[in-house]
Amino acid sequence: MKILLTGAFGNMGMSTLQELLSQGHQVRCFVTQRKAHQRTARRFAGKIELFQGDIRRPESLLKAVQDQDSIIHLAYMIPPPSEDQPELARSINVDGTRNLLEAASSLPRPPRFFFASSFDVFGHTQDQPPPRRVTDPVQATDHYSAHKIACEEMIKASGLEWAIFRFADVPPLALRSPHPIMFRIPLTTRFEVIHTYDAGLAIANGMRSDEIWGRILLIGGGPSCQILYRDYLRRMLEMMGIGMLPESAFGSEPYSTDWLDTGESQRLLNYQRYSFDDIIQHLTRIIGYKRLLTALVRPAARWWILRMSPFYKA
Repeated sequence: MKILLTGAFGNMGMSTLQELLSQGHQVRCFVTQRKAHQRTARRFAGKIELFQGDIRRPESLLKAVQDQDSIIHLAYMIPPPSEDQPELARSINVDGTRNLLEAASSLPRPPRFFFASSFDVFGHTQDQPPPRRVTDPVQATDHYSAHKIACEEMIKASGLEWAIFRFADVPPLALRSPHPIMFRIPLTTRFEVIHTYDAGLAIANGMRSDEIWGRILLIGGGPSCQILYRDYLRRMLEMMGIGMLPESAFGSEPYSTDWLDTGESQRLLNYQRYSFDDIIQHLTRIIGYKRLLTALVRPAARWWILRMSPFYKA
């Protein structure tokens, strides 16, 4: 199958790309014009077709969509940057998705359109019994979730054959830079993650299924990846050599995450392989000696991170 993959060199994009190639698909990668992307492309020399452009510019997409069977749309600005630069985020997320839909719709034989959405679209649900289901209502709580909801509606109204997967949190297999947004999430919040390799497998397996089209599916790691934010953050910070931060540094206002009902998606796609423990083990191996270096400056690192909290008073 010929597949156009936007955001191909991002976190989920790389996992998806590797799964698509292993399953024998011909992949055309659409990425922004960066030297780092050119270096990444060299790793796949002879295996992919590279298109560099700007999703905000319709002319960048007209050639990219030609002769493709399916489009997998992953290119998106996510939090925290989407909340720090909302106008730029909307031009990429909403306007970019509209440009891609219009380019696909202009073809005599339009490709199928796959869109990666988020469990954030359910809004504040911690006062409701879990898990969240596809039939639950959506509610925008920030720029990012508003963009996802707007894109979902555009896609369903596009006239194209479409599929939408709403993903749980997909931690990258690399260190995340601390940001004040981490303190906005109450420690008692239900939180679900999925290994990036499982997220990529779910998408790739979806391309082989006729049952996903015209449907919204929830994609998460399953029961072994359903935790509280307190446990998620503690394990991450301990893995980094920093240690858990004081509870007084965290807010109490509701935040839009929850556990998901992934029974139907797992039945169709058979993608759940890794637990949260596996994610921590993979990150520990990747970080390696850097964890020891962090431990040497642990007091200073904790002080620097705690300064980001609007709730913490030293």
